[in-house]
This record gives sequence, C-alpha cells and structure tokens, in this order.
Amino acid sequence: MPENPSPLPASSRRLPVAIGAVVAGALIGLAGYYGLSSLKRGSGGDAACAAAVDLAKKIAPLAHGEVAAVTMASSALRLPDLAFEDAAGKPRKLSDWRGKTILLNLWATWCVPCRKEMPALDELQGKLGGKDFEVVAINIDTRDPDKPKNFLKEANLTKLAYFTDQKAKVFQDLKAVGRALGMPTSVLVDAQGCEIGTIAGPAEWASEDAVKLIKAAVKPAAAGS
Repeated sequence: MPENPSPLPASSRRLPVAIGAVVAGALIGLAGYYGLSSLKRGSGGDAACAAAVDLAKKIAPLAHGEVAAVTMASSALRLPDLAFEDAAGKPRKLSDWRGKTILLNLWATWCVPCRKEMPALDELQGKLGGKDFEVVAINIDTRDPDKPKNFLKEANLTKLAYFTDQKAKVFQDLKAVGRALGMPTSVLVDAQGCEIGTIAGPAEWASEDAVKLIKAAVKPAAAGS
C-alpha cells in the first residue's frame, strides 16, 4: 500500500492561504473602487433621481395584473436626453417634458406587439393626458416615413401626438443604459427625467391596473406643482 505523502509544516500550509486572502482582498477592493467609479460616471448614480426610486418602492404593489411585467426602479437612473422629432419635423428632446410625468414608449409598424398595444396607449392618453401626464410614443420605423402615420390614421388613434426617430437612435440610447431589450419598450419617467419603472413588451395600458399605477406615479409630481 502506498504511503501517504508527509504533511507540510503548518507554517508552509498557512502561507498560500495568507497570500490568497491578500489577493482576494485586493480584488474586492478594486471591484468596489471601479464599481463605485462606474456608478458615479454612469446614469445610474444620479442623486437627483433618489426620489424616483423611493416612489417606485412606494407604488410597487400596484404593478400587478395587467402591468405585472413592469419592473420598478431599484437604482437612481436619469434617462438620456433622447432626441427625436415631432409630426412637423421639429427637433424635440426628452427634457422638453421636464415637470411632467410621462410614459415613454418606443414602437414600430414592423413590430406586431407594438401595433396591438397602440390603441391602449391612445386610450390611456385620452384618460389621463393633460398638464401632469403624457404618453410620449416615439416611432422608430427607418424606411417609409408615411407608413406609421397611415397606421395611426387607419386605426383612428387620434389622441397620441406623433413623434419619430427615423435613425432609431433613441432605441440605442436606451439600450446603452439597459432599458431597451426589445420592442415595444415603455419607461415610466418622473418629472425630473428619472426612471420609475420599465417594461420590455406590451401591456394593457388602458386597463384599471395600469391607470391606478400611472395615477399613483403622477400624484406626487402634481402635488408639488
């Protein structure tokens, strides 16, 4: 029977363990440093958006039923100042809606779930649209500029204002901050341009569940205006 190798002296056994602990500590320190640095550099660390996170936590129980897929904000994120155009071709930016809670939506005619969702968004705008809230639906068709306009007209969707980005850069800008994984994408944004909640995919925005969630999100902003 082969003999077991002789055990190393205790001091020799402890040396690799000690070195490993030092290396692990250094890696943790670096991770913490770079994690903190990226938080400071990135959109997710905007202290001005802390109130949006608090609001998201408060109204999270309302994200159920028809809007159960909405992911409420858990970190402070100010959205990029997305650039697009209105129906007249006038340049617009997301910051144009400062002071108003909005439901930002990206849609395209080639996206079947988008087309199915649009009537609900139009109805939501009719129910709640006003000085404190607006549905901002941005079309990202990149080819025929008349196609989305004709779609809205044929579907008799008259309450939504028409916005477009024929380069689809708004999608890439949202994707860069992890808020656009597919189409449609909707982001509930507070009056300071901060994320309250996001959903990848369609929702019944005209439903009672959605209306209650939106009203709860709008109320703090309206009270402060």
